[in-house]
Amino acid sequence: MNKPKTSPWLKGSLLVLSGLLFQQHLAQAKVTLPAVFSSHMVLQQKDKVPFHGTAAAGKTVTVSPSWNKKKYTTQADKNGNWQVTVPTPAAGRGFTISFNDGEELTLTNVAAGEVWVASGQSNMEMWPTGMFGDIRNAPQEIAAANYPDIRLLQVDKNSSFSPLKDAQVSTGGWQVCTPEAMQKFSAVAYFFGRELHKNLNVPIGIINTSWGGTIAEAWTSGSSLKSMPEFASKVEDIEKVASTGKTQETILADYQQAQLDFRKLINSKDAGYAQGRAAWAATDLNTSSWNQIKVPGLWENQGLPGFDGILWVRRTVTVPASWAGKELTISLGPVDDDEITFFNGEQVGATEGWDKPRLYKVPAHLVKAGENVVTVRVSDKENGGGIYGNAQEIYLANAAGEKEPLTGDWKYKPGVRLAELPAAPTNPLGPNQPTVLYNAMVYPFTSVPVKGVIWYQGESNAGRAYQYRTLFPTLINDWRKSWNRPALPFYFVQLANFMAPTSEPVDSDWAELREAQLMTLKLPHTGMAVAIDLGEEKDIHPKNKQDVGYRLALAALAQTYGKKIPFSGPLYQSMKTEGNSIRLTFQHTNGGLQAKDGKPLTGFAIAGADKKYYWADAKIVGNEVVVTSPKVPNPVAVRYGWANNPSVNLYNGAGLPASPFRTDTWPGLTVAAK
Repeated sequence: MNKPKTSPWLKGSLLVLSGLLFQQHLAQAKVTLPAVFSSHMVLQQKDKVPFHGTAAAGKTVTVSPSWNKKKYTTQADKNGNWQVTVPTPAAGRGFTISFNDGEELTLTNVAAGEVWVASGQSNMEMWPTGMFGDIRNAPQEIAAANYPDIRLLQVDKNSSFSPLKDAQVSTGGWQVCTPEAMQKFSAVAYFFGRELHKNLNVPIGIINTSWGGTIAEAWTSGSSLKSMPEFASKVEDIEKVASTGKTQETILADYQQAQLDFRKLINSKDAGYAQGRAAWAATDLNTSSWNQIKVPGLWENQGLPGFDGILWVRRTVTVPASWAGKELTISLGPVDDDEITFFNGEQVGATEGWDKPRLYKVPAHLVKAGENVVTVRVSDKENGGGIYGNAQEIYLANAAGEKEPLTGDWKYKPGVRLAELPAAPTNPLGPNQPTVLYNAMVYPFTSVPVKGVIWYQGESNAGRAYQYRTLFPTLINDWRKSWNRPALPFYFVQLANFMAPTSEPVDSDWAELREAQLMTLKLPHTGMAVAIDLGEEKDIHPKNKQDVGYRLALAALAQTYGKKIPFSGPLYQSMKTEGNSIRLTFQHTNGGLQAKDGKPLTGFAIAGADKKYYWADAKIVGNEVVVTSPKVPNPVAVRYGWANNPSVNLYNGAGLPASPFRTDTWPGLTVAAK
């Protein structure tokens, strides 16, 4: 059959017109979905999911799930928004769901099962390998991570002044758990999900939304934070910034200028400076009125609780004659937060950041035989402050590697306290602002049902541990309100042991933060994975993430899924004074109390009315512990594991460690911190 001929010009014009019409159709008709909906996703089983998205205004949208063969129809409003609620089936896999507004979009390999949110800071964010180091047995764990029924959704880091409808996610959406996907996902969350899958034999979906170094208030909504007076004005300030309509570039420029102005103010108020010169670094300075402090160590533990500001610390070091006139290296390890280092009155280095090692060259012309003066101007904005690293990292060395230690007694004097100055400017675009992570990384997921939450955070709030007693429960209740699930399970990790051990009982902000976490168990439907035996002295990111995930899963399996298994280590219950001893009782003594290593119990301290604690003898008597010390004939209080990095060994018969605790209510390091 002969076809009519079309001129080349007309043919080309028709093709262009057809292409334009097709593109216009795509732009106007294509259904778009938020990031939480994609192929390979897991939907909470036997629940109701409000599917939603955008389409052309007024368009009819039909949603067709394969599990029930039904069609659900709705109409996009004038802004293009639409929503339709669909019941989900019992656990299963291999489903599809289609969205049609004239053009069909189909999601495949959809599963129904149990969906959990994982959140917190770096110990939750930590991948099996990466910037925070490698987990234990990383190569083997990665190679074995083939679980088609475990699905992973990695949320990108983002912040916002106001709640966002959608989140940014990695790799286009949900991923099936393969070695490739698992090695760029939270190790703790993966091990938690693996344990659930092993015991429940249903698909498991995990949404990982975490960000290292972040504070709890950043993950809490503005409406809830306003109930706490110390945050109300900060939230209002952020809301004002959001209402200005300024671009991010303008906001950042304003912040940078405010920072410069504040630094000038600090320098002008710092008594250690005189006419722009570091007067307190001078070698001939009279320091007879200065106090002493130990290095390494945080100053909050050494007579300066709650101090934020500038602290000048200095000491003399004796240099051998053979080193004179030669370039040396000075190492201070990490300093919290920022520092400027001087050698014999001249600056030799400066670094910002609490977790960065300090390693500087000392010019040869500054080095003389005999006494030389090292001065460090330490600036701390919040939480712990000081030269706090390992003793082996703090030294002066020559080119041959010979070292003179710089540990021990230093002298110190405050230059200025931040409490004496106006509030420091804060980066409104940074993650450590109230509400901004909730708005960008939590709120977008609150429209879909989840089974529960796992949480690993607290390090960044340790300097305000007493405040955390209120803040953490506020966050939990806030999320429950946001998901409209008053009984939403919320399981969290208690801070692991970290930093150098102490030889005598001392106050500890990390211990106070653990106490705040322990107190949060008063909220129903919560559980705590104790990690006091899993930490590392020199690394804030412990490598054993397997046991962390396992202990979180025990809490979920027992309390959410009704498995009859032990899920907690011993928790302090009550005390009774008996002459020169104190008898302690515990909950969760499953299988009886034990010293796991078979040695005498460690980590117990006892005090009398003078509030002076001494290491104590502790013995297991049945399911109780009796504590005594010859130094305390009339005891009134006991502490266990009360340190940054305590030596502890009390477990139950299920092999789960006891939580640190104290029986006293005496004010601690952070009682006044806000």
